[in-house]
Amino acid sequence: MPLAIFDLDNTLLGGDSDHAWGEFIVAHRIVDPEQYQARNDQFFNDYLAGKLDIQVYLNFCLALLGEHPQGQLDAWHAQFMQEKILPIVLPKAQALIERHRQAGDTLIIITATNRFITGPIARHLGIDLLLATECERANGQYTGRTTDIPCFRDGKVNRLERWLLENNRTLEGSYFYSDSHNDLPLLGMVDHPVAVDPDDTLRAHAQAQGWPVISLR
Repeated sequence: MPLAIFDLDNTLLGGDSDHAWGEFIVAHRIVDPEQYQARNDQFFNDYLAGKLDIQVYLNFCLALLGEHPQGQLDAWHAQFMQEKILPIVLPKAQALIERHRQAGDTLIIITATNRFITGPIARHLGIDLLLATECERANGQYTGRTTDIPCFRDGKVNRLERWLLENNRTLEGSYFYSDSHNDLPLLGMVDHPVAVDPDDTLRAHAQAQGWPVISLR
């Protein structure tokens, strides 16, 4: 069974779930609104510009998880799904997922956004396999720190290669759908790279390589 691998933010979703979480906790004053919004926006701009320091960002955004009990975090996330995520789930993305499901492909979401945010989103999309940036847990609670290799740029390659080895799978016949030039290392590895509503850098690269460019908007 070939793999159908999907980036999440701005690919299957019509927005960025990580940034949307920041907007949600600011809007509900779960954090100091002005300070958090300014830093969150700067990190997002760094990501778009391809200069994000992923570890500094993770230290910033995961701190909140270590400050509140699991029950409160889950309640906030359920509200976040309703307010921020369901409105940006793309019907064309759901149809694309279903086409690959009907073809018998193995569906995987691979995302730089952390598992706390993306786990429920993947479940909503009906995709069981999720490679995401991992959040450390101890005694049933988040610590506010990350663990494992951040699932970002070359980290996505490392995490996927490890999954392939552990599951005795290959990339033969595989697809990868992404919007971002940050995913060029992984796009270059699969048999069927597809640029989805791509940023300018990825669009130019895809056109030069003859890769399909599609829109799910």
